[in-house]
Amino acid sequence: MASVHENLYFNPMMTNGVVHANVFGIKDWVTPYKISVLALLYDMTASKITLPERRRLNKLILPLQQGPDLTLGQFLKTVEECCPQTAYAVKLRLHEMAEGELKDMEYFFSTLPTPFTAFDTEAYKTSVVGLFMRHMLLAYNKLSFSQVYKLYKSLQHYYHSHFAKPTDGQVSLPALAADDSEMDLTSTEDTVGDRIDKEETDNPLHESELRNDNTPSKGPLSQKQAEYFLARQAYLLKNDENKALKPAALQEELNNMLKFNPDFAEAHYLNYLNSMRVQDIFLSAHSLLHYFDRLILSGNEGKSNGDEGYGRSLRYAALNLASLHCRFGHYQQADLALQEAIRIAQESNDHVCLQHCLSWLYTLEQMRGSDSTVLTEDSVKMAAHFCLPYLASLGIQSLVQQGATQGKTAHKLMDALKALDILHWKHSLSELIEISLAQTTSIWRMYGKSTMALQQAQLLLNMSSLEPVNFGVQQNNTEAFTVALCHLAELHAEQGLYSSVSEILQHLKEQFPPHSQHAKLWMLCDLKIQFDRHMHEGKYHLAEQLVTAVSALNKTEGLYRKAQVLKALNRSTEAYGVLQRLQTHCEKRKCIEVVIRVMLSTAELHWESSGFSTALPLLLQALALARQHHLQSLASEAILHLAYTQLMLGVPQQALTVLHEAIEPILAHGGVMDKGRALLLTARCQMAVAGFRPNGQGQADLHLAVLAVDTLNEAAAYFSKLNCKERLRDVHYLQAQLHRSLGQTSQSNKSAMLFRLLDQELQSPAPTVSMRL
Repeated sequence: MASVHENLYFNPMMTNGVVHANVFGIKDWVTPYKISVLALLYDMTASKITLPERRRLNKLILPLQQGPDLTLGQFLKTVEECCPQTAYAVKLRLHEMAEGELKDMEYFFSTLPTPFTAFDTEAYKTSVVGLFMRHMLLAYNKLSFSQVYKLYKSLQHYYHSHFAKPTDGQVSLPALAADDSEMDLTSTEDTVGDRIDKEETDNPLHESELRNDNTPSKGPLSQKQAEYFLARQAYLLKNDENKALKPAALQEELNNMLKFNPDFAEAHYLNYLNSMRVQDIFLSAHSLLHYFDRLILSGNEGKSNGDEGYGRSLRYAALNLASLHCRFGHYQQADLALQEAIRIAQESNDHVCLQHCLSWLYTLEQMRGSDSTVLTEDSVKMAAHFCLPYLASLGIQSLVQQGATQGKTAHKLMDALKALDILHWKHSLSELIEISLAQTTSIWRMYGKSTMALQQAQLLLNMSSLEPVNFGVQQNNTEAFTVALCHLAELHAEQGLYSSVSEILQHLKEQFPPHSQHAKLWMLCDLKIQFDRHMHEGKYHLAEQLVTAVSALNKTEGLYRKAQVLKALNRSTEAYGVLQRLQTHCEKRKCIEVVIRVMLSTAELHWESSGFSTALPLLLQALALARQHHLQSLASEAILHLAYTQLMLGVPQQALTVLHEAIEPILAHGGVMDKGRALLLTARCQMAVAGFRPNGQGQADLHLAVLAVDTLNEAAAYFSKLNCKERLRDVHYLQAQLHRSLGQTSQSNKSAMLFRLLDQELQSPAPTVSMRL
């Protein structure tokens, strides 16, 4: 049984074939904090507590045992939150020992029920609590008299230091000054009996991380504490970065840990993850290489796999290095590292590693803008052959994404995603389920189906994750959740619900701080929403200030919005040059959506010079591309542009016919601005078909004129929601003339007054016929 408890609380590391009992040089078998934990376990068994309190305490036991030592104030506060009655009993028991004599501490250990002698105890001998209690009793019984006395003095200092200083978080705990043989189960000699009490307070233990993640440790950790700290921080970095230590604090903690043991491989890996948070290229690559070097030197893999462990570490080191360069956009270096990993994997006949390499190979080709469909299909087939559902799922999702950009029909893509979800649920791949839902949301938005996109985003946000939730972590901080929330923010912004947008963005800012890896997504989303809002409100000088920030996050989006601002400021020549440069870039990258938007913006530039006939080929080409790729929202936008061009060319009846094709999807899925523009254009076409003349000459069709009035009222409601004053001015101008032709003098005067007020506020000329859509 001696090896059982040693394996539980003691993980020796191999270095050049030599076993080191404790690489950090600290023995913490018996400390005042561990005595407090024993008192907690004893009082949990002795006292009667409610079932909810017992459940909360049971969840607390393992972190208290394996985690870093807490101060007495932190320990009591932690227990009190779960069960105040037990916290008081523990405090009373510690008071009896600390204020009493040495025999009181001896009496506590003698009366402590053990899992092997007391059959009625709840601490079974095979449980975590039972092993911990046996471990502590064996360690205590192994102590010499002088060591027991030192433990008692340390317990007194531990107890009294809590009351000496009111701020528990600032108290430094005394540790037993120990060398490599002190309080070790293998030591039988008293090597520290002659040390003075002052030495007992020379090495303060660090403050606990259990309650305050922002407080790093200040002293060396034991092997078990270090492993617990690293495992917890790595878990938090993956699942809830906000609960992990801040990058600077975690770096300081890791530096302190590596100072005592430079060959601790797991610490180097956590250092690599921490460096990735702040986009530190040099330190992340440095730490990653050190991790694999230490992994090879430690012999952990070679111990189980023979010489194969060495080669395995090398090829996975090269593969991880390739993924690191891919993340930072160093495609040439990534390709070299990937080729090296492929070569070593082929020499070792490692098909699993080769499959991972193939997955990164098609990912690298996608990042370069090349067509990687064939590589992706091969990767999916091989992943299915080697029973690697995770890689197969990622490959299929990549194929779906490529199919969406290449114009595949929606039902084929959704069928593939549906079959993929079955695979996810079968293998409980919750992370991939989230990615699939986020991808479905993006595809529906690309197709212009805002209602379906909203439904998929809500489904993702309300889904219960299959991942085990530890440390109070909520599974809502992955990239998939970020994408879904950004879609929600943009959908609400399109409907003019800016208060809801602010709440969503505020949640994103809190959940994903600026230093986190997914922060760029909501930053770009926030800038785009602000830009569109300023453009709607006619505040072009404010929108122009955002172009630089947008370009820093996404060059393509920045160029497109720069062209929009230049066009709005009547700098047509500069806008045309930007649009041509952007179209060339997007055609090479096959960004079909941006290409269509560039064509529509270029056509609007032709309108400004009354080149309506020259705009028609561009609009027809944009409409053909949108229909070919099933982009309904862009197709409706192109139809609106065509209808406006036909209206300006003098064929309003044909324009009205074309509008009927686009008005239904716009009203069903479009934003408030799109609805208002479509209704305003419809009203103008109705006025033109009715034979309406601004000077009042001729006889107009009263039925169509009344329809136009209703349409204008509805358009005004949409523009008012967005505070779009320039378009409201156009609406009031047309309303005044319509009411006047219908003999409705009071309504005409009211619309004229509203027009005059807006005209004076805007201080910009208002043409009699608007030359924009």
